[in-house]
Amino acid sequence: MIHGPEQLLNDYKSQIAATRDEKELEQVRVALFGNSGAMTNLIKEIPGLPKEERSDRGRLLNGIKQQLEGAIAARLGELRVERLADIVETEAIDITFPGPPLGQGHLHVLTQVRRQIETVLESLGYQVELGPEVETEWYNFEALNLTAGHPARENWDSFYFTPELLLRAHTSPVQIRAMQRIKEPPIYIITPGRCYRRDAPEATRLPYFSQVEGLAIDRALTVGDMKGTLLYMIQSLYGIERKVRVRPSYFPFTEPSFEFDVTCGICNGMGCKSCRHKGWLEVGGCGMVHPQVLRNGGIDPTEWNGYAWGFGIERMAMLKHDVDDIRLFYESDLRFLEQF
Repeated sequence: MIHGPEQLLNDYKSQIAATRDEKELEQVRVALFGNSGAMTNLIKEIPGLPKEERSDRGRLLNGIKQQLEGAIAARLGELRVERLADIVETEAIDITFPGPPLGQGHLHVLTQVRRQIETVLESLGYQVELGPEVETEWYNFEALNLTAGHPARENWDSFYFTPELLLRAHTSPVQIRAMQRIKEPPIYIITPGRCYRRDAPEATRLPYFSQVEGLAIDRALTVGDMKGTLLYMIQSLYGIERKVRVRPSYFPFTEPSFEFDVTCGICNGMGCKSCRHKGWLEVGGCGMVHPQVLRNGGIDPTEWNGYAWGFGIERMAMLKHDVDDIRLFYESDLRFLEQF
């Protein structure tokens, strides 16, 4: 049993130095300074001493307490350093070992399809042309042979900022800008971009969508050249078993004008629910560029002619991946987007 303060100091210093971990050190601390600890009991004895001894006894015990507290703090630091050294030795990171794979996102399915379209047409010599999404009425309508009061303008119920400025309804204005910029044919361009129309959201249309249009201007181009380009593009995207057909239609900016269809990928043209048992799916419009549109772009229609076509990227993605609702592309549902 420890009787004197000096003996207590020496004995507990030895115990503190001999502790092997923080748990043992805590046990020594409690044995010293707990409610019934050795140091606590010595301090409790001070009031019972003669008055003339209390001051000296208090200073002595206070000095011993500080020494023991310092020894405990020092040993705690040593133990933590030792523990850290053990961790470094046993759990060190091997920087030469491959790390775990990082979770990464990927390109949106519409971006994937757009880039595939661009790659296919660039392989034919087409260049990508971009233009502003806020257009003047002249570029959006007038230059494309859609004069004021033309009934076809009702098909593009547009978002106007002013009587002269609006969100473009199609990417065709970029074709006019490209003709004005390049000036000297031959011209082979594609114009991907976002468009806006006053359509109520539903399974097949939205008030905002992405479109790609193509324009070729050269000498003596024919409908056959246009159809061959479309066939190559479709078969490059969907497979060589797909076929293309063109049907007479009307567009103010082309003459003659056509709708072009692609054989259904679900039934291979035999007819099914997806194609309404027709075997064909409508993709977009096309035709030979109207002479007035060439003039508006600064091209002489007596020397040059051309063809153009356009389709929605969402529509192409729906055909490629058999998606039945266009709104799924914009709802940011990872359960849907992670499939592509």
